Amino acid sequence: MEPEPRPAEADDDRRFSRRHLRRALARRTDELADLIQRENGKPRYDALSECLLAVSHLHHAAVRARRALATRRVASGLLFHLRSTVSHPPLGVVAVIGPWNYPLFTPMGSIAYALAAGNAVVFKPSELTPLVGRLLGEIAADALPVPHVLQVVTGDGRTGAALARARVDKIAFTGSTATGRRVMAAAAENLTPVLLELGGKDPLIVAADADVDAAARAAVYGAMANAGQACIAIERAYVVDALHDRFVERVVAAARELRTGAGDDAQIGAITLPAQIAIIRAHVEDALARGAAACVGGPEAIGERFVAPIVLTGVTPDMRVMREETFGPVLPIARVASVEEALRLANDSPFGLGSAVFGRDRVRAAADALRCGMTSVNSVLTYAAVAGLPFGGVAESGFGRIHGDEGLREFTRTKATVEQRFTPPWDLASFAPPARAAEKVRGLIRQLYGGGLVDRATSALRRWF
Repeated sequence: MEPEPRPAEADDDRRFSRRHLRRALARRTDELADLIQRENGKPRYDALSECLLAVSHLHHAAVRARRALATRRVASGLLFHLRSTVSHPPLGVVAVIGPWNYPLFTPMGSIAYALAAGNAVVFKPSELTPLVGRLLGEIAADALPVPHVLQVVTGDGRTGAALARARVDKIAFTGSTATGRRVMAAAAENLTPVLLELGGKDPLIVAADADVDAAARAAVYGAMANAGQACIAIERAYVVDALHDRFVERVVAAARELRTGAGDDAQIGAITLPAQIAIIRAHVEDALARGAAACVGGPEAIGERFVAPIVLTGVTPDMRVMREETFGPVLPIARVASVEEALRLANDSPFGLGSAVFGRDRVRAAADALRCGMTSVNSVLTYAAVAGLPFGGVAESGFGRIHGDEGLREFTRTKATVEQRFTPPWDLASFAPPARAAEKVRGLIRQLYGGGLVDRATSALRRWF
């Protein structure tokens, strides 16, 4: 059933309630950051930065919703007697299944935009970070005047599977590619549409004319932030031969300065998922066995809960660390002869989420050639912080978009409507004597498109305006 039209005062109430939710989250930032640290293990700065991004996206969604989702007129072409419009009514109930690596910011990228589009949301946080989800639910219950518009359910994968089969109107899932396939299969039982934000193996390309110091600093941050536990982390670097040695030298110096641990001064926190430790170790040991060198760290940097920064050189495309998602503070650096070679290797991946390019001349052309959903030029990860930009990937990194106007429309049911303004002298949508009707249509095609009438009219309008 189509949702009932909302009166103007209801729209005002909805904007008012979202403003209150934003303020409530901002006022309880310390509580949220405490729980993120306790459950996820990330440093305080990272936890607070996550809160900042979450609140900024909630604000952006509320501010942009009315304009981005406004009903708009569309030219009716030959059928000028019709008024054609596109509207964006809400879907109804959206299920959001969140990850553990960014337990507040990442799900807020779906929750904020789904709420702003007029939907109710059922949020299932990761079983590793349930308290963050529960606190978000409590804050929403106090701040939103409409009861139960945001509900939180906790549990493990069985809860997520039940939610995927629950006949909601859409599922927004963030997590691994393997789990994303299972969510999609479960949703297919009811033909429930899905939005999948999955894994990544994001490349960094450093051209010969790049600022090597800036590129090295960005590479270390992009690979090591949140202990590398980010779907958009820099997981492989391709550096042209002319800059390779200087780039490695600066990366090594920057990586060795990072502090790993649980203290207030730590910059690299814990590995949240214990099973990930084995994957990180396997990737590093495979690379070393195949001829790579550890310039920083190595197997000895991998502990039971913490992994110190690891920088690898001499890597080749067949190594696991260059093909599979590592999800740890590991930066493999490959030497390439040219940007063209770097692009070929970067695109030779089943993933396609984010990327980064450093350089000056033709850097934008290189960015455009990358097969992925997002690219930073002379920076890393910054597209995630710009609330107006769509966020999402291609291939095994998923499909659909959160954030920005595209993220708002992702949680609506795009609807086309035509309304007859007056009765035309002819009606193509009715039966007429076959021979006469066919001749009229044939003449119309020839006059409009065969004789260049449309082209001449279009050219005249362009010159006029």
